[in-house]
Amino acid sequence: MLFNSISFAIFLPVVFVLYWHVFQRNLKIQNFFIVVASYFFYGWWDWRFLSLIFISTLEDYFVAMKIHNTTNVRKRKLWLLTSILVNLGILGFFKYYNFFADNFVTAFSLFGINPNITSLKIILPVGISFYTFQTMSYTIDIYRKKLEPTKDFMAFAAFVSFFPLLVAGPIERATNLLSQFFVNRKFDYEKAVDGLRQILWGLFKKMVIADKCALIVNQIFDNYQEQSSGALIIGAIFFAFQIYGDFSGYSDIAIGTARLFGFSPKRNFANPYFSRDIAEFWRRWHISLTTWFRDYIYIPLGGSKVSKSKIVRNTFIIFSISGFWHGANWTFIAWGLFHALLFIPLILTEKHRKYTNTVAESRLLPTFREAGQMLFTFALVTIGWIFFRADSINDAIAYISGIYHFRVSDIPFMNKQILTSILLIILMIIIEWISRNDQHALAKLGKKWKPVFRYVMYYAIVFSIFWFSGNKQTFIYFQF
Repeated sequence: MLFNSISFAIFLPVVFVLYWHVFQRNLKIQNFFIVVASYFFYGWWDWRFLSLIFISTLEDYFVAMKIHNTTNVRKRKLWLLTSILVNLGILGFFKYYNFFADNFVTAFSLFGINPNITSLKIILPVGISFYTFQTMSYTIDIYRKKLEPTKDFMAFAAFVSFFPLLVAGPIERATNLLSQFFVNRKFDYEKAVDGLRQILWGLFKKMVIADKCALIVNQIFDNYQEQSSGALIIGAIFFAFQIYGDFSGYSDIAIGTARLFGFSPKRNFANPYFSRDIAEFWRRWHISLTTWFRDYIYIPLGGSKVSKSKIVRNTFIIFSISGFWHGANWTFIAWGLFHALLFIPLILTEKHRKYTNTVAESRLLPTFREAGQMLFTFALVTIGWIFFRADSINDAIAYISGIYHFRVSDIPFMNKQILTSILLIILMIIIEWISRNDQHALAKLGKKWKPVFRYVMYYAIVFSIFWFSGNKQTFIYFQF
């Protein structure tokens, strides 16, 4: 079920009314209702894969108990390994079997050997990478004794399957979200209204920015060999805003929806295109995944508290895994390695934490230096996005090569579709720049205005969603 669909527009208010007016009095029943609603939400896409969510939930619930109740170090490690192998085994089969099978055959064919391994017609379960990492973090935290396992299976099942976050995150930790399922939730009007504002802004970014950009991006990337270098530049820039509007828009809708039900997920995007270097970008982009890799892979490898050579090794490992997490294609690995190459000079010179504050803090406009840093960082990120979007590494390299043959005469004709998209992107940038210190763009914007002006702004956003939205596109991160 898509957030930007009629079915969800019906589903959400029905669940909201039942949640607050029928099941509010009993916490356990309310949690049970969340599980039912979440399974219905996921099953709307394909009910057969509900079994995978249930297996992950059941397995990690009992494994966490075993880890907690065992003092023997070896047995604790074996139980943790069981959790990791089961979760990664399911994820690996559905997401990576064909990738490894095809590359295995290709590698041996170079030596004249043709192993009898065929690809399978496997449907990738939506959101499997997200809820798998969410349940794994639970058992790892139990193993590290940062958390005690819950005996309430229904609360744990609700935590794993919570429908706003189920399909594309944010990847929540049990230390934050699970504990909220044990607290009696009372309807908070201000929190709910703020959630609606966040949903509204998320829909704007998805349906107006991302879906409109997608129409242009698809035309250019699908026929990049026939495009001028100017058109290729536009295609790359528009994809940068498409993926940002698509994924940060999803996160806003997901977090806003969770807030309607009394929950407080952590922020997943913090205006990443206002970053002054690549390290700041990664602190602001897909925060839940970045911190997951940092806490469960990078730091256990030694992080930055090891020799320079191991820092380089750790950085390459973390970005390679991050790329591979996104998809079973060498383009994603190349995208990850590209960012590793950008990140390593900063971490070796210990400048990767140079920018931890908000850009142009307490000022309306950035300095020329800050503006230049943001534009340069955005340009580097946009080059990386070409690998992310391309069908193959050869296509990505050919696309980038086409850009570097730029001539003034290659500037394409700005038709109405492109100009409209540019103006809407500028509008989004202005609003997010004004609100860059807030949790989301509409958190405080207009709150001090007279009600009539504030509601004019809200209705203008609603109008723009209906008037300017492109053809409905599935969320990009559903494939991950």
